[in-house]
This record gives sequence, structure tokens and C-alpha cells, in this order.
Amino acid sequence: MKSRIVSLSILVAALLFVIAACAPAATPAPAPTPAPQPTAVPAQPTTVAQPTTAPAEPTSAPEATTAAEPTAVPTVGIIATPPPPEAGKVQIRWFIGLGTGNDPEQVKVEQEVADKFNASQDKIQLVLEVVSYDASRDTLATELASGNPPDIVGPVGVSGAEAFHGQWLDLAPYIAKNNYDLSQFDESAVDFYKVGGEGQVGLPFAIYPSALFYQRDMFDEADLNYPPHQYGAKYKWKDGTEEEWNYDTLRKLALMLTVDKNNKDATDSAFDTKNIVQYGYEPQYQDLRAVGSYFGADTFVAPDGKTAQIPPQWAAAWKWVYDGIWKDHFIPNGPTRESQEYGQGNPFNSGKVAMALTHLWYTCCLTDAGGNWDVAVVPSYNGKTTSNFNADTFRILKASKHPDEAFTVLTYLLGPASLELLKTYGGMPGRTADQAAFFDSLNQEWKQKVDWQVFVEGIQFADNPSFEGYMPNYNEAFDLSNVFLNKLYTTDGLDVDKEIAQFQKDLQAVFDKKPAP
Repeated sequence: MKSRIVSLSILVAALLFVIAACAPAATPAPAPTPAPQPTAVPAQPTTVAQPTTAPAEPTSAPEATTAAEPTAVPTVGIIATPPPPEAGKVQIRWFIGLGTGNDPEQVKVEQEVADKFNASQDKIQLVLEVVSYDASRDTLATELASGNPPDIVGPVGVSGAEAFHGQWLDLAPYIAKNNYDLSQFDESAVDFYKVGGEGQVGLPFAIYPSALFYQRDMFDEADLNYPPHQYGAKYKWKDGTEEEWNYDTLRKLALMLTVDKNNKDATDSAFDTKNIVQYGYEPQYQDLRAVGSYFGADTFVAPDGKTAQIPPQWAAAWKWVYDGIWKDHFIPNGPTRESQEYGQGNPFNSGKVAMALTHLWYTCCLTDAGGNWDVAVVPSYNGKTTSNFNADTFRILKASKHPDEAFTVLTYLLGPASLELLKTYGGMPGRTADQAAFFDSLNQEWKQKVDWQVFVEGIQFADNPSFEGYMPNYNEAFDLSNVFLNKLYTTDGLDVDKEIAQFQKDLQAVFDKKPAP
């Protein structure tokens, strides 16, 4: 995730939330950083640097629609500029940096991909325009405002793309015109990029479904059966009884798997809430919207595109997490999550948390979690399962002067070049035929026979609309949601319904602001 797509160092730098001590701190500690929307998740977790606490998305960059009229494209942060156009060829500029892709080794692979494409035909010149992640939003906004836009942008995730909301080309006419085969992708992954009022703004490239990571040894020690690995299956207790696999059942397990220094679990009346040594559950790398979306897909924005709303299932999810922290004590609070003992924002990786709900890219950050974890299916809420979905792809700008040629390049990046690119980005292939090889490579690192099929099955339950979708004044609204999440993680005794009502009012005030000139 540099944002869903980050350069190696920044992705993991953008990864971590945090927190220290079992009781609330005297001054609020920072809340978990929003899920790092990566695409640059390394395939080999052991080679990744330990993340630091940084926001997954820059919060100060202007949205494309608000950029001031510039006189020239900024040079700060430019890593590689396109060469002059070749005579007789249409030049297609590939803008890299809004997500991952600007690490030197990645740029080397991207240039090789471009060279191979250029050698394969004589009508299009594909050139790279590489920008640092920190400068990417300003640079792209400036180019758009100057009437000098690139053609293809990516890889980029939903959150990064939404900073340029409404400026992406609807691919549907080009898919039909070229008879492009969509059957190579999972239908749900294709539908993920169908946006109301905008059309088919992308196609699957690197995808990151969700699953429930869990520690087998902790379940064995507590004499509990593992969570189900098939959607629709019930949880079976040791006495043979079964329950629907939902968040109520997850809560029961989490309580039994939360243990104090005297080895009493959180269901015991003698449980010591001040001396917890193992927690039952962690909403790993989930921002406020992600927490809500696991209870049901929705958005902060009403259908009119300007009214702030709080989906009732999101409010229920926030209260479930809040109670898990402060009432039931099976989720580590803010200070605890930031402590070194609990991984400085990466609690499941500390080896002291039994379950964590997050995305496939999280394999990047399991350096200390031991070698006996596995994954189970996402629980349901009110009878419906939503397996929150991260995804990165390449997009074509509406402002492209050569959309047909850009679509030709797009299909090359999604097709013949995809495995080479996915290897350097570390993403699960959107093309179903390539997924087995991807998981075979993960098995070389994780020898415990992880049930990777859980991720594949979860694709059909992707959240649509995406929890990262459009909001007015996107960056400020995003920041506000993080402030609210921080309050939930660091403040005991809140009237959460009252806080939610105030948050909605504050969010509306942000939505109503006029963009900065």
C-alpha cells in the first residue's frame, strides 16, 4: 500500500497503527493507521523492513479537481521523465507513483516491460513517467490542470484513485469495441470496478481478498476447534453443537482466547483485565470505514453525493469493536497496540493475538507471528457475509488524448506483462488462471500448509461499493475518520451513539466545505 500500492519501503512505512499499556493513556495515543492499501506487498515476508507509523494516504495533497492552474509541471519528486515522442508513433505515457512502482528495482522491471511492448509493434511508444509517492498527487493534479495529462496511471488502489474522482475513463465501450475477454477474471472482481455514474473504471490486476488469520496453537491450547474454512459452514464446538459463523460466535471464541497472567480467560469472573498476556482478536490494519464494511458494504456518502450518512451496520461494527476493547477486553486498546510487546501497531505479528481480520497482503508483515498460523473465512453479520476487498490496477484518464492506444497498452499490462509486474509488486493475480502459481510461490515461504483457497472463495463477497470510495473533500474526510477511530481506541466510557451522531455532523461540515482555491 504506499497506498494500496506503495513502494516497498513506504508501503510498510504506511502500514502501522499503534499503542502501549493495558489501561488508557493519560493523553490519547494515536489510533491504528488505516489499512495500508498495498499493491506493493512483497512476496517474501521475511525481506520486508519493519513498518513505522505513517498514514496510508498523504493527507495534505490536493484533489485533482482543486489544483491551482500551474505554469509548469513541478520537478520535485520526479524520478524519470518520458523521452521525446518517436516519429510516426503515438506516445502513451505511463504515470507511476500514485501507488507502488517507483522503487529502483520495480522501475527496472517496468522499463523492461515497456521495452518488450515497444518491440512487439510499431504504432505505439510506451514511455514511463515515474514520480515519488509523496509528490505524485500534486504532480498528476498539475499535469491535468495544465492540459498535459499522462494516459495510464498505476498500479493504484481505490483510495489513491479517489483523489481524482470522476476523472477515470469508462472502459466499457473499449471492452466491447475490442471484444476483450472478461471471463479470464472472477466476475465479482470485475464488478468491483463498476462505479455508479462512472462506469467500468478499471479491471482486475492485483487483488487482496480478506480472511481471518488465526493461530492454530492458541486454539489447540484452549481446546477449541478452528474457525470454518468454507463460506456457509457453521462453527462446531467441541461438544458437537454448531453455531452460525458470525460476529457473535467470533466474540465467544475471542473471549475464550483472551488470557491473563494467571491463565484465566475473559469468560472467568476472576479474569484480570489489567494483566492480559494474550488477546483473542485484532481488527488488523483496519481504518474506520474498513471496520464498518465487514458488517456490510456501504459508504459515508448518501446517493445525492453530498450528504454524510452513517450506515447502521457500520455503527454496529464500531460499537462491537468498542465493546471488545473496553467492556469485553478481547481487543487490545490503543496504548497496548502501540507497545513494543504487541508489535508497535502489528499485534497479530507479536504472537500474542489469536485472530486477526485483514487482507492477503498481510503476509508481508508476519515476520514474528510464528509458522503455525492459518486462515479462515470472514464471519457474517445479520446473515450476510462481506469480505472487504483491496485491489490495485491501472486506470486510463478521461483526459487521455489517445484512449484507444491507451486501452491497447492496458490490456498488455493486464495480460502478457502481468506476471512479471505482479512478481515485483507482490500481488495476487486478478486473472484466475495465474492464481495457482502465485499461491505455490507463497507455499515456498509458509510451510505450514495455509488454506489459501479461503482468499479465493472470499472474492465473491467483496464489498461493493468499496469502503474506500468517493467522499467530498476526500483527504480531510479521511483524516476526520481517523481522529474518530483514535477516540474509540483510546477513550474508555464513551457514549458511542452520541459520539457517532457528532461524527456525522463533523463529517457533513467537511463535505460542505468549498475546495481550496
